[in-house]
Amino acid sequence: MTLSLAGPLLLVGAGKMGGALLEGWLRQGLDPATVFIQDPALAPEVAGLATRHGIAAGTAPDLPAAPSVILLAVKPDLTQKLLPEVEPMIGERTVVLSIAAGRTLESLSRHLPPGTAIVRAMPNTAASVGRSITVACANAAVTRDQALECTMLLEAVGEVVWIEDEGLLDAVTAVSGSGPAYVFLLAECLAEAGRAAGLAPELARRLARATVEGAGELLHRSDLSPAELREKVTSPKGTTAAALEMLMGKEGLQDLLTRAVAAAAKRSRELSS
Repeated sequence: MTLSLAGPLLLVGAGKMGGALLEGWLRQGLDPATVFIQDPALAPEVAGLATRHGIAAGTAPDLPAAPSVILLAVKPDLTQKLLPEVEPMIGERTVVLSIAAGRTLESLSRHLPPGTAIVRAMPNTAASVGRSITVACANAAVTRDQALECTMLLEAVGEVVWIEDEGLLDAVTAVSGSGPAYVFLLAECLAEAGRAAGLAPELARRLARATVEGAGELLHRSDLSPAELREKVTSPKGTTAAALEMLMGKEGLQDLLTRAVAAAAKRSRELSS
């Protein structure tokens, strides 16, 4: 289905995540003439993308009408500075979609006109390959049509889940927002363990990387749960069972990840306040 919106789209901030979203929208057939970028320092790859598609970009792009969606893809500490700049562009039917980590619906609303429709979303870095998982929540002013527009924009880079309790976004950030880094660390540690077991460093890195990639693809394609997949590849008293006895023991991987996610969620709450 071709992606289309009721009016112009203003992308505020076109860094890695903003650029990934832009690529996704264009792949989905969004008319580049309806897209405008507000960013004083475009990354070279995003600047090239905008030039190739004739997308207007700059510090203050001239929009033909009030935007249907204003997407904030900036660092959290820049939102307070930028919101007053976009406030005059907000029309009666504009929805502000923010992917700025830690910025709550309430904190965003303080810098916007009363009654502004606001959606807060948390994608992750896999958006760059179209495999993000994004969790979103909305304030009471967001209409069904506005929620649908935001869903279509976010689905251009992966799966979208809506929640009603904004407080859960701290846990979401800790699990899926930061989660790719945990998987990268797993590959890093697995390679180092292979090196310690006697493998040449390059071979250990290659094996670890390919193993994590393959396991992820199996998980993606299978209808089985992670636990069921683990059990299917674990022979009683075999090599995998010996390793899992260590990983699943006291203070093993589950305990470490539980504490890691709790620490990330705590930090997310601190940033929100």
